[in-house]
Amino acid sequence: MDIEYRGRRVRLATGGRPVDGDEPLVVLVHGAGMDRTVWQLQTRWLAHHGRRAAAVDLPGHGASEGPPLTSIGELADWLAGLVETLDPGGASLVGHSMGSLVALETAARHPGAVQRLVLMGVAASMPVHPDLLAAARADDPLAARLITSWGLAVPSRLGGHPTPGLWMSGGSTALLARAPGGVLGADLAACDAHGTGAVDAAGAVACPVTLVLGRDDKMTPVRAAGPLVDALTAAASDAGIDPPTVVVVEGAGHMMMLEDPAAVRRALDEALPVA
Repeated sequence: MDIEYRGRRVRLATGGRPVDGDEPLVVLVHGAGMDRTVWQLQTRWLAHHGRRAAAVDLPGHGASEGPPLTSIGELADWLAGLVETLDPGGASLVGHSMGSLVALETAARHPGAVQRLVLMGVAASMPVHPDLLAAARADDPLAARLITSWGLAVPSRLGGHPTPGLWMSGGSTALLARAPGGVLGADLAACDAHGTGAVDAAGAVACPVTLVLGRDDKMTPVRAAGPLVDALTAAASDAGIDPPTVVVVEGAGHMMMLEDPAAVRRALDEALPVA
């Protein structure tokens, strides 16, 4: 479905059900160079299991209008306003990779907009390899191939998926390749420039948090989330809430929601409230 927000069209995938209603709202935020379709194996399930789902195309991505925003902070402010538009009572945010940085920053800057966080493929910082950043800025197809190569675990690249015929390498490359010119470069530059901003934001988070990490993730390895988990644990103690939950998906890489959708679904079901 399309809505108008800040004078521009924003595309949402709602799993075939209306985004308005009484069920808890879950907003899913994609990673760099991607769009709402990366959540296709989660959105419909959430929408038919006691939640309202809204997988969003960020500005300039997918079918959403506008140039891409160029910093994690700008994206966080934009997302907080979108949540307010969809439900003034707030939402649970589910982010992947860059989307996790955006969700975390949103919770720190706009706590009233965020009820819970699920952060997938996240790390304390997300520096981008210079070769990848250069390729993305030049709109070189090599960038999509590099992300797919680094982002999928070996079994996923060799056809190891529970859905027969689903080609994850080809599908992931095609998803990145269809992004408009300049989008992937802008997104990766925003991640690179964010530095340790995720750890700073974590210190201000006062809602329940679940991290979902791929055991074989080469882009955001499990160990790279350690400082973030520490900061979230300290913030939870200050807020008097439970410490963050960490779920490690065995055999999955950076694209765990595509590589092992059943494990990710279970993590979401445990982390997110139902009506």
